[in-house]
Amino acid sequence: MNEQNMASEASSKPLKKPKGRSDEEQSNAESKDERKKKKKKTNQDKQAMNEQNMASEDSFVVDAQAHNSSNKKDGEIQDLQISVSGKDAQGEKFRPLQSFSEVRAPMVVMKCCNNFVKPSPVQAHAWPFLLDGRDLIGIAATGSGKTLAFGVPALVHVLNRNDKASNQNHPACLVLSPTRELAQQIAKVLVDAGDSCGVRTACLYGGTSKKPQYHALKMGVDIIDATPGRLQDLVQEGCCSLHNVSFVVLDEADRMLDLGFEEVVRALINQTKKSRQTIMFSATWPVAVDRLAEEYMRKDPIKVIVRSQDLAANHAVTQVVEVIGSSLRDARLIELLKEYHNSGRNWVLVFVLYKKEAVQVESMLQRRGWNALAVHGDKGQSDGKKVVTAFKDGSCPLLIATDVAARGLDIPDVEYVINYSFPMTTEDYVHRIGWTGRA
Repeated sequence: MNEQNMASEASSKPLKKPKGRSDEEQSNAESKDERKKKKKKTNQDKQAMNEQNMASEDSFVVDAQAHNSSNKKDGEIQDLQISVSGKDAQGEKFRPLQSFSEVRAPMVVMKCCNNFVKPSPVQAHAWPFLLDGRDLIGIAATGSGKTLAFGVPALVHVLNRNDKASNQNHPACLVLSPTRELAQQIAKVLVDAGDSCGVRTACLYGGTSKKPQYHALKMGVDIIDATPGRLQDLVQEGCCSLHNVSFVVLDEADRMLDLGFEEVVRALINQTKKSRQTIMFSATWPVAVDRLAEEYMRKDPIKVIVRSQDLAANHAVTQVVEVIGSSLRDARLIELLKEYHNSGRNWVLVFVLYKKEAVQVESMLQRRGWNALAVHGDKGQSDGKKVVTAFKDGSCPLLIATDVAARGLDIPDVEYVINYSFPMTTEDYVHRIGWTGRA
């Protein structure tokens, strides 16, 4: 589980791991640049205070060696710290579930969990609250089982609705996610889970024809799983209505706001029922996401944190930083691949910053005989699926990816991550190296 960083010497700032400032840096407040850093630090402190204030006396922390049944083989153990806070967090009826038989959901719904040994930590702690109708904030990474964590309660919610919207285009549940790739991944889980209980899901996203999506909505759906932009278009065109939605999920809320969807998300939520149940999942909890939760969630939402409340680099990952000239990056990348991917069989992720960079690196590696493919925002839907499938099944275990394209993928066996170019934010850096921390 390793991660390699490559950066250009031409950069105006030295390459650093994403850690806090040193005492010497903090004492240097003369430059305008440093004042901006102080302002950023103040905002981070406010963020931390917001998170601390959300935890009341009704909170607890569990240091656990927990089985994550969603992405771990039977018998594998994962060290986790799980904290739960909010009103009645320690109530007996909300105790963490130890088995699927304890879930208060119809057997027809729970068929989707037949291939798992036991609930993942986020499922075990979230289901008792969500099935009781509580609003919930979940801070957990991709691969933690969070899709079923909100998916099972969504199915139960639909089945419990007296006015189930059969053969109408008025869904009962709405799931919003930032990217097409994540929306497709969520849809696969929800469609498979809904087959046994007759709950229909429509997946709506941009970059493809609207006609199949029109048809799906016309046939009638219970759950809409969508990216914000495409859903806004379809709502404005009168193809679907959200006024009947009483169960709302924002998945990867931090990324949605990073991508500039805040106004669209607000507009869409405002069209749902005021009495809705709201769930927000996020890998980080910045101030902007906290404000969104405060505005749209009921008072005293439950907060479930799997691992750490603060996004931090995975300590299981060995990090190596190199500062090199931009003209040397291709040669150094080849050297690293010869060292870490010489067999051509282990999974390696190479991160780049821009789409055109992904194309260039893919072409360079292929010219030099490497079996490599790239995934980025300009890839067509069909081509993108083929690339991801080839990476997952091992037919092409060397993938070049941009940050946005990689979000939402669930590939647990990545052995090495190489940062060909450094990300724009600390959050993206931590997300990148977290890929190899899952192996």
